[in-house]
Amino acid sequence: MRLLLLLLFTASPAVAQYDGPAVEACRAYAKREIARDGTRAKDVIFERDHELSLERYTRNVGTQFVSSVLTGNGSVMIEGAPSAELSFVCLLADEKRALFFQWMPRANPSAFKQCSRGSAQRECLQTLLQVAETDLTQSYAPPFLDARERDQGTGKEVFADAFRKANAEWKQYRDAECARRRDSTPRGVAADDWQLACMVDLTRRRMLDMR
Repeated sequence: MRLLLLLLFTASPAVAQYDGPAVEACRAYAKREIARDGTRAKDVIFERDHELSLERYTRNVGTQFVSSVLTGNGSVMIEGAPSAELSFVCLLADEKRALFFQWMPRANPSAFKQCSRGSAQRECLQTLLQVAETDLTQSYAPPFLDARERDQGTGKEVFADAFRKANAEWKQYRDAECARRRDSTPRGVAADDWQLACMVDLTRRRMLDMR
């Protein structure tokens, strides 16, 4: 990981929205790595957006010359499951020869995007929401126990009740906000799916806030 950080911080300025041969070279390398690891992936997709960029490096890493570093966002499509939305870094000897590829966690992956790459989108979103709500409930345990300890010996549940009230009001906000966003559903997208995706995203964000 230190090597990756060094490469990212010492590379020259990026060319935004790169769309040259390095994209397919790195994607092919990633697919070979996944197959070698035994992961049953249906496909590997790179996002063709402003995050996809090629940075010139032109130095040796050990004895290997690295000409450039390709970074961006992508996904691993798995049969019968939501796609894994990730970021990546790929080192290249030249724009047609990848040397190294590494997936990294992607901050705030879109639930809608995770479920839009395959069939059964509604069921996929419902599954993600169920998982997110279960994870959120589990994340509530430590702060709730802390509130109960602060109430201990007082004969009241001031802190515990405040915690419950905050959670109930947050859920009301989530449901109201996602109902509002439903009115702005993009053309060609089912409104129920757009609303469900919003609920997943906000629930995941709430879970991060509780850490």
